[in-house]
Amino acid sequence: MAERPGTLDLTGTSGSSPGDPARSVPRGRTAGPDEAAGSPAGRSKHLSPAERSALGRAARRAVPRAAHSQLNDESGRPDPVDLLQSQGEPREPDLIPIRHGRMAGSAFAFYRGAALPMAADLAGTPTSGLRTQICGDAHLLNFGIYASPDRRLVFDLNDFDETLPGPWEWDVKRLATSIEVAGRDRNFSRKERSAAVLAALARYRTAMREFAGMTTLAVWYSRLEADEILRQLQSGARSSKDAHVVRTGKQVVTKAATRSNLQAVSALTHEVDGRLQFTSNPPIVERLTDLLPSDQRHRLENGLTELLQGYADTLSPDRRGLLAAFEVVDMARKVVGVGSVGTRCWILLLLGRGSDDPLILQAKEAEASVLERFLEPSTVPNHGERVVAGQRLMQATSDIFLGWDRLTGIDGRLRDFYLRQLRDGKGSMDITRMVPAGLKAYAELCGWTLARGHARSGDPIAITAYLGSSDAFDVAVATFADRYADRNERDHAGFVRAISKGRLPAVTGV
Repeated sequence: MAERPGTLDLTGTSGSSPGDPARSVPRGRTAGPDEAAGSPAGRSKHLSPAERSALGRAARRAVPRAAHSQLNDESGRPDPVDLLQSQGEPREPDLIPIRHGRMAGSAFAFYRGAALPMAADLAGTPTSGLRTQICGDAHLLNFGIYASPDRRLVFDLNDFDETLPGPWEWDVKRLATSIEVAGRDRNFSRKERSAAVLAALARYRTAMREFAGMTTLAVWYSRLEADEILRQLQSGARSSKDAHVVRTGKQVVTKAATRSNLQAVSALTHEVDGRLQFTSNPPIVERLTDLLPSDQRHRLENGLTELLQGYADTLSPDRRGLLAAFEVVDMARKVVGVGSVGTRCWILLLLGRGSDDPLILQAKEAEASVLERFLEPSTVPNHGERVVAGQRLMQATSDIFLGWDRLTGIDGRLRDFYLRQLRDGKGSMDITRMVPAGLKAYAELCGWTLARGHARSGDPIAITAYLGSSDAFDVAVATFADRYADRNERDHAGFVRAISKGRLPAVTGV
């Protein structure tokens, strides 16, 4: 792939990978970093730390840090409404109005669902040429708390639908802009918003420097546990505002601890004649028996059963054995998120010894990443596998039931899916109630976490050399975030107008 203007590739990661890029990874084995990336990993291999640092400094000379404030003008820019409509074609048509209604709710809600328009805009911005595995949608609400396999609550990225190898700056700019947009939604002052954005960027930069000084294994094992977050908040509390942040943090952790698979079962199921089944709550949750006529339902149930069997082959033998101890007793469709609404999401209720031994798995459709329109396409054969591989690269620890397969739907179309537990200790901040000090503290957590995710697959030494020790990059990206938040507000207003004129169907309040 040809280099975009303003981009210097110093890592040898552009273009096709060595060997046959179309080769498949055998079922039952997760793609390694090189395979998941579709090209050599972001780390500059076989170079000394000094040589890797030199790469970063050379990148800085070619693409100055101040260049990251740039945002191309809107002449010739694709219509964001057209881009968002293009995502609806393969999705469930009856759910598209819900997606539009949710995105229309606020500028921040729109931003959550508008990863594709922003990717189109980011494609025209300068990058250093240093690549990592990127989340692709690193906004504030795609970070949160979840339970690790050792049952500790950890804070990390938790959405990887758009993950792909690419410029680390894209993730940083998406995060920074989300902080600015969230602050505007809360009517925070410019000074308060700027403080939160700059805090996140400074923490990203200093964390990357910390990772650059660690051994490779130390970086890999690094993680941010909920207990440590609370200790940091407590030690930094100096005022009543800080005390409010500490209380909010404790509430989020406490709530996450209760959001287990058992809690999901309690919230989503009830007993009928002594048998556990999902509780229909249209259109958010609909049992297949209520959703489809019997012939289509049986075909889909058989397909989901086959999906579960194929997915089991992507798990390690011990987890495959654990899954085999459960049997499926019910299936339903579930509406999730904002941008994801309309993609197929099935939830599967499984029981082990009985109703007191439940497991709920979520099978979520994986489409091509929105980034693939602007970067090299994924070379793994299944987009569910792309999501899983990217998640395992960037997360400190992942769900024990994380895997993938594909399913032929009742319309005869083959679709990719990834599967994981539903609500295993998940918790997130409520930005609608966040105070300025809380946004700043949360932004710092996200900055550290994003740097750790990039350091695992990329080259923290080269990136650190590029960032330098000053705040030049921070200031540039903060300027970009402010400019892009303005654009996001205009896009949101245009989106709402398109709904009011009947161009887009929308259902609100769902």
